[in-house]
Amino acid sequence: MSYNMNSEFCLVGAGQMAIDYAKVLQSLKQPFVVVGRGATTAKTFESQTGLSVKHGGVKEFLARVQKVPQQAIVAVGVEQLSSVTSVLIESGVRRILVEKPGGLNISEIRNLASLADRRCAEIYVAYNRRFYASVLTAKRLIAEDGGVTSFHFEFTEWPHVIEKLPGEMIKREWFLANSTHVIDMAFFLGGKPKEISSFVSGSLEWHPSGAQYSGAGISVNGALFSYCADWTAPGRWNVEIMTRKRRFIFRPLEKLQVQLNGSVTITDFPLQDQQDHDFKPGLYRQTKAFLSGDVEDLLSIAEHVSNLVIYEKMNGKA
Repeated sequence: MSYNMNSEFCLVGAGQMAIDYAKVLQSLKQPFVVVGRGATTAKTFESQTGLSVKHGGVKEFLARVQKVPQQAIVAVGVEQLSSVTSVLIESGVRRILVEKPGGLNISEIRNLASLADRRCAEIYVAYNRRFYASVLTAKRLIAEDGGVTSFHFEFTEWPHVIEKLPGEMIKREWFLANSTHVIDMAFFLGGKPKEISSFVSGSLEWHPSGAQYSGAGISVNGALFSYCADWTAPGRWNVEIMTRKRRFIFRPLEKLQVQLNGSVTITDFPLQDQQDHDFKPGLYRQTKAFLSGDVEDLLSIAEHVSNLVIYEKMNGKA
């Protein structure tokens, strides 16, 4: 049996992230086919979205489909991100938005980028925090202020939560799999590092490569930056961006607070963020950008690979 439905656009995955994407795609009135693997997740997906799922996984779907999809969103588990995306590329899908970080480890991501380059595939990695209303508003205000002068960020993780999660391989790569969410956001606003000095110490049973992090550097735009994280102490994600006129505070990241130069008062900045309440924050604008081809704020797989050098140094692996 072959699938003869409209398969121009494919959503791969049937877990919670795929459910979040499906709700956005439905709101944007984008026709799409859903491809899942397991019956349990498919059943949950169908009950929450009202959409049917093509069972059996992406290989079986592509073997039966009459026309290979032109575009796809990959929203499977971290362990399958690289392999599923590779199958899509090898089958002729030329435009893909893959969930962050694009692979289980740096090697998988680099191999995926190499395949995409050989097959001339347009691949973007879905760091949705770039599309928070708080971040895009701050980006505009930073430009009005004349650019960033300095910035600081913290990516402390919560072991009391993480150590209870399944997936030992993912937890060993937690810096890449999770901490880069806030690191990417900080460098997106403040500027990619031109120079960076990094220090790592400690370890956790599930994350032996490090537990305490600190560092500093200068961005390509000339802004000084610093960062810290202590996974054995209390803390939370935090980004602060400084200009000559204002300090922008993201704590939590979905919220924007502002401190004016010459004042100690910190106030909430009003946001037009209804879409971040109606859908998973950042997902609506990110998906719309991918569909429309307005990719200025999306992270290409090639740029992601260049960032891996920075992540390796920050994580004490380079």
